[in-house]
Amino acid sequence: MLIIFKKILAVVFLFFSFSFVTYGISEAEISAASAVLMDADTGEILFQKNAYTRRSMASTTKIMTALIAVESEKLNDIVTVKEKIYIEGTSLGLTKGDKMSLETLCYGMLLESGNDAAVLTGIYLSGSEENFSKLMNKKAAEIGMKNSNFVTASGLDDAEHYTTAYDMALLGSYAVKNEKFRDICSAKTYRAEYITPVQTRYFSNHNRLLNSCEGVIGVKTGFTKKSGRCLVSACEREGKLLVAVTLNAPDDWNDHRELYEYGYSLYETVDFNKKATDSVCVTGSLKSRIGVDYIGTESETVRSEAEIQCKTFLKKFYYAPIKKNDILGKTVIYQNGFPLTEQLIVAAEDASSVKEKDADLWQRFITYFENLFKGR
Repeated sequence: MLIIFKKILAVVFLFFSFSFVTYGISEAEISAASAVLMDADTGEILFQKNAYTRRSMASTTKIMTALIAVESEKLNDIVTVKEKIYIEGTSLGLTKGDKMSLETLCYGMLLESGNDAAVLTGIYLSGSEENFSKLMNKKAAEIGMKNSNFVTASGLDDAEHYTTAYDMALLGSYAVKNEKFRDICSAKTYRAEYITPVQTRYFSNHNRLLNSCEGVIGVKTGFTKKSGRCLVSACEREGKLLVAVTLNAPDDWNDHRELYEYGYSLYETVDFNKKATDSVCVTGSLKSRIGVDYIGTESETVRSEAEIQCKTFLKKFYYAPIKKNDILGKTVIYQNGFPLTEQLIVAAEDASSVKEKDADLWQRFITYFENLFKGR
């Protein structure tokens, strides 16, 4: 197969040119003191405002707390409240003797923003909130959050508890790629089953964007007097995943809507269904041509200013025998000169060689006479 590709000749070159309408946005239109809009797939910053200024992040901290819990693969563990957790701010009202799954605690902290759920999670996984902060900072380093330091599992204020809008965008982009985390943070409601005492509670997501912004899938709200309103959200449209972060934002809901309108105006879904050919020439067979199929990506969402090129690589003709689904060539899609994706071109039918036909005829001739003599 490698030899075939080495001999492949480019017989088709298609160039696509697109024009787009871009939605403009300025820093003054965003109420947040710090903001970032990031392409979650590439890490590219599409918009920024004081992106690297250190600020407190309130309950958006719980993204990290829940992420560590999810990655621990202990969500089915039953957690017991050994003593009442006295903590300010929003709470699930957990009390001594309560028992529930770690998964329920994750829903409780991401939907209801339960500070006690976050603290209990940290204690369960690490023995103490102090030990848990070490896990948080280790994970932050792995993700590339170079200007963050975690002290509390809940996000309550501490002089040494800080991050940046850019770092939180990295965290949000990483977290929503975990399927379980994504399921939790995007849930609008959750039916929580407490084991002790036996009861059912219903959690509601505080993220208004889930009902008011197309494609939003989470992630977490936050507020303290020191930090102001904080919000990390993720949005997916036409297969393109973006993450928006605002810290200290009086009008955060509208900030995020504006950021997504701007962000998605920078992209366009390009259709690659313009097939170079429906068939190829064959030699050494009773068939002069055979049909082909295309396997692979049929469209991609790309940046508007990108130069998109499509090159198809096929030989002028192919020698029989050819089997259905044999790879004959490929189409490569380039973005700004670099390969973006590709489609394989495969045979849609068999093409036997003439020699095979002759051999088959000779075999039938021999079989006929063998059967004739056996019949005697």
